[in-house]
Amino acid sequence: MSVGKLGWKDLEIGFVATEPGSASAYKTGDWRSDRPVRDNERCIKCGVCYIYCPEACINETEEGFFDADLFYCKGCGICAHECPRAVIEMVEEEEE
Repeated sequence: MSVGKLGWKDLEIGFVATEPGSASAYKTGDWRSDRPVRDNERCIKCGVCYIYCPEACINETEEGFFDADLFYCKGCGICAHECPRAVIEMVEEEEE
């Protein structure tokens, strides 16, 4: 290994999945710049956002709506793009 370059063994846990199926143990949504916000008044509960989410972080609520788990959402906006009623808006994250 060259001096100054990190290898996979040098990375902290959370940067790599060390065991199959262990990725859900790490909260990966912290670097998101935009988050999805849904308008429940116009939502028809079709689940298209759930189907297209590449992170599988959208789950159905007891009321039948689909909410993104922001601990895992990367803010890609695919859910907003694919929503047939355009009820999901990507909103910029606010710094704390």
